[in-house]
Amino acid sequence: MDLNLAVIAGTLSAPPEIRTFESGTKLARYLVTVRSTEPRKRTDVLPIVLWDPPEAGPIGELERGDRIWAVATVQRRFWSAAEGRRSRLEVIAHHVEPIPQEEEAEEEEAATEEAVK
Repeated sequence: MDLNLAVIAGTLSAPPEIRTFESGTKLARYLVTVRSTEPRKRTDVLPIVLWDPPEAGPIGELERGDRIWAVATVQRRFWSAAEGRRSRLEVIAHHVEPIPQEEEAEEEEAATEEAVK
């Protein structure tokens, strides 16, 4: 069985960018900062896109510094350029949601308790 699933939680590096195309299709683009310590300490800023975001929801209320999580897949997109055939990986979200501040505080408290042990 194959599985293409990414769950990403992090901090918005910028407010979400919403684009509307001539066809009426909408695209929400998020830049999410993710910090990790394994296998080594690093910080990544990941672009995540969500096609046709729901009309009702917190997307317009999100701003830089807010924490979110996304359920996504990773896809490779190909195109032709002057240099030849090009490609890049894209994180395509199926669901994006803010992390409530109460949950964030509980997660930090649990991590602190674990570090003290």
